[in-house]
Amino acid sequence: MTEAGRIDLDAIEVIIPNLKKRYSGGTAVNRTIAPLIAKRCNAVWFGPDRPDGIAGLSLIDLFRLRFRPPPKGRPARIWHARRNTEMQLGLLLKLFGWNLKLIFNSAGQRRKTFYTSFLIARMDAVIATSAVSASFVGRPATVVHHGIDLDASKPPADRAAAYAATGLPGQYGIGTFGRVRKQKGSDLFVEAMCRLLPQYPDFTAVIVGHVSVDNLAFVERLKSRIAATGLSERIRFLGELPIEEVPLWYQRISIYVFASRVEGFGLTMLEAMAAGDAVIATRAGAAEMVIEDGETGFLTPIDDVDALTAAIEPMMREPERIQAIGAKARARVERDFSRDREADEIVAVYRGLCEEAAESGQKSPAALT
Repeated sequence: MTEAGRIDLDAIEVIIPNLKKRYSGGTAVNRTIAPLIAKRCNAVWFGPDRPDGIAGLSLIDLFRLRFRPPPKGRPARIWHARRNTEMQLGLLLKLFGWNLKLIFNSAGQRRKTFYTSFLIARMDAVIATSAVSASFVGRPATVVHHGIDLDASKPPADRAAAYAATGLPGQYGIGTFGRVRKQKGSDLFVEAMCRLLPQYPDFTAVIVGHVSVDNLAFVERLKSRIAATGLSERIRFLGELPIEEVPLWYQRISIYVFASRVEGFGLTMLEAMAAGDAVIATRAGAAEMVIEDGETGFLTPIDDVDALTAAIEPMMREPERIQAIGAKARARVERDFSRDREADEIVAVYRGLCEEAAESGQKSPAALT
């Protein structure tokens, strides 16, 4: 930044675009990691929902970069995309003269569409959040596991007091967070709760997340099922909460259920583990890589409500076990899934891409530190 507070365009090394207006899991990941990348190199944010700790690049400033060379000794600027729209814009900019190296960050664990594959094939490098994700991109990729903010996601000083402050019935909370839809297994969670809560009156369930217009009928069916069981006061839909409130709910609940049928990575699972919750997860996304079954959480088959219910029930029957499981989960995340480690590995990909460019005949890049 200059003394006047404006961005020094000539110093920019990395552009992190965020082109989705509605807040999403991809945006949450971007917001978490971008400030740390900015500590390691001259990175800027382009788009809405910019977090603290990284400068914002305006549309006018992006246009001005067309006529400014990369920083001295750098072969190109990095454009780090996580969505099709961001890959599209990066390719257009490059086509019209912006000196960029394009990176795509893939979390999805499903076959790509023809168009997505077309875009990925034109990236200069690909990062995948797991080996499984890497297997779906159709080209070599560097695996960089997600990390989380261990200060933002942490166990409460007094979980019982944190839950009591909510005013919800009972002594313990059990929850699932994320967009409320079939892909996330919201119906599996509700069905498991309808079976278990009548047996365990000390528990109340919460569902945190956005409901899109096309899922309104799906949610109404869930609410009808809950009402028919007489549990409307003990299974609560909290809706989409402000970003700063979500970590508090991880601290208020004791058990977290990750019931996804299809998932990219599953960041909420990591956040719950970091908060010391006992996590029961389907084998979707990165669950099998993150959770040591029976030690740092519990794994169940995908789309199997009977197995999910059976895995949750022991923790509700013996809540005194939750603290020990949660402590092991927290230690696991601290050891292997910090966001500092993720930022270091991402910047190493930037550095490697620049070094390859230099070896191909361009100027030697300055080291990213």
